[in-house]
Amino acid sequence: MSTTTHHAPATPPREERVDWRAQEMLLLSQVMRGVGRSVDSQAVLREMLHLMSELLGLNRGRIVLADEAVPRGQPVASRIRHAYGLTREEVARGTYGPGEGVTGRVLGTGQPALVQDVDAEPAFLFRCVPRERLPPETVAFIALPIEVDRVTIGVLACHRIRSRGRQLADDVAVLGILASLAGRLLQLEQLVAATTRGLEERNAQLTEALHSSAARYGIVGSAPPLLRAIGALERVSSASASVLLLGESGTGKELFARALHLASPRRDGPFIKMNCAAIPETLFESELFGHERGAFTGAQAERAGWFELAHGGTIFLDEIGELPLPLQTKLLRTLQEGTVLRLGAKRERRVDARLVVATHRELAQEVAAGRFRRDLYYRLNVIPIRLPTLRERPQDIPLLVAHFLHRANQAHQRNVILTPEAVALLAAHPWPGNIRELGNLVERLVLLSEVPLAGVAAVTRLLQGDDAADAPEALPLAAAGAAPVEAIPLVRDYRPADSHTARTLADALARHGGNRTRAAAALGLTLRQFSYRCRKLGL
Repeated sequence: MSTTTHHAPATPPREERVDWRAQEMLLLSQVMRGVGRSVDSQAVLREMLHLMSELLGLNRGRIVLADEAVPRGQPVASRIRHAYGLTREEVARGTYGPGEGVTGRVLGTGQPALVQDVDAEPAFLFRCVPRERLPPETVAFIALPIEVDRVTIGVLACHRIRSRGRQLADDVAVLGILASLAGRLLQLEQLVAATTRGLEERNAQLTEALHSSAARYGIVGSAPPLLRAIGALERVSSASASVLLLGESGTGKELFARALHLASPRRDGPFIKMNCAAIPETLFESELFGHERGAFTGAQAERAGWFELAHGGTIFLDEIGELPLPLQTKLLRTLQEGTVLRLGAKRERRVDARLVVATHRELAQEVAAGRFRRDLYYRLNVIPIRLPTLRERPQDIPLLVAHFLHRANQAHQRNVILTPEAVALLAAHPWPGNIRELGNLVERLVLLSEVPLAGVAAVTRLLQGDDAADAPEALPLAAAGAAPVEAIPLVRDYRPADSHTARTLADALARHGGNRTRAAAALGLTLRQFSYRCRKLGL
């Protein structure tokens, strides 16, 4: 009769008692200290993997990153980018096809994986480290997704000996915190890289603008239609004939008029600008030609008109189509004779001023309708220059955006830039209000942006004109006792000069205690537009 001797199974060496909670806290504090010292993700993540091994026994840690970020559920190829405890050859072998192995599955699904025994898991590939190079004990494998903006971009994974005096669930919890931290760090790295690219592109755009032929006049852009207009301007700059600037509202007619003055021999003389649509009809003659003392009630002293003030230089009359018919006759005489007659005066005064006028109206149609003198039209139409709309020069929009961003950041002490995708979206917009509308939108974007890098979402919201109630609080609080501000559109659409009645303007002023800035904002106007309408309507 035989007997069988039973031997007790071998037991692993008994581990010393370890205060795992203290080890965890030390690990997290050291990692956070590393983040505080540097935003270099490579150094911080490698130290994190090192501490995982030294303090918690989570060995051969690696961070696998996808070749590109895609929505969850769509697997992508990936490779090891950061590792500790792996040789260079092992790291080089750590590449995974879409959904391949445990790592590829975690990356594709965004779900964590806990392999209790790598020998019993068919999906475990042993790609980096062959089985014979691992400890003979049961080895577990933990892999957790790394996410940025709810998109899985990578995997944090490691080996650990299964038979240890520490629960696997505790390791999974700590690794979850580290995976989240890694995602934040990689997101910050992406943000810094995007910001740097944006600054480099903006600098390149500004450099290009500075070297363009338009830059010496303060005109931003190099599109062929713009350069043709500037070429025409330079060809006639030395002449004395009147120049008629044509184009839609917001195309920069005043800037072109000033450029014409700077390019002319009169550059050292005065440049006088006057908006014909901003002056009440009763004051037109006095403003243009001046008046003598006692010429009318309230004329307590003589006053030179705009033409006299422009002697030796250039006078720019914007919105010439708004000039009343009686004054058109007097303007024609001034152009023909080179003299002005002040209101109430008996003696003419000689003036030498070059006239530049602008209008967004079709003066030929105004002549046909009897609202503009034909002979004055011919006198003004000696040198017509049509300014291109922003729709005709989309390639200049990135330069203009950079220009307006710089100006708004300087004015409001901000540091907001746009992503290349956001600039491309602006370049595709039709811009019915032209450059003025673009500048207004960029300024509002700078004021309302809560982050230094504004993307497509922020620009889309402004272009769509969503209700201001959805925007961050960026407007000053109302003065004590003032009425609340109505919902203000994020982008002010182009509106004609007669868009609001006198009653509407007066009611807005009354509701806001006489504060023109708040009244203008409530009506979707700039302060300049609001004041201009008030003057035109005699308020």
